[in-house]
Amino acid sequence: SIASADMDLNQLEAFLTAQTKKQGGITSDQAAVIAKFWKNHRSQIHESLINQSRWDNVLKNMNWRVDLKAQLRHVDQINTPVAIVEMELGKNGQ
Repeated sequence: SIASADMDLNQLEAFLTAQTKKQGGITSDQAAVIAKFWKNHRSQIHESLINQSRWDNVLKNMNWRVDLKAQLRHVDQINTPVAIVEMELGKNGQ
């Protein structure tokens, strides 16, 4: 929760205080350790989460079109739009 919200120090303190007060939560010593760890490693954790959530591939090109069927066996299918999408992916940095 702390990392995904990228909490600042005020948010962290409020969150950890709430965690110590709830049933089955953490102790105040555990909260102090978590706070110290977050203060020392926040930027590295945030950068790691960004790198993990990024696709290895990038979108190089995209083409799309919408087709309408003008003649079919069944009248109810005439003028039914069909979307066609073509995406070209490539490795990041290549």
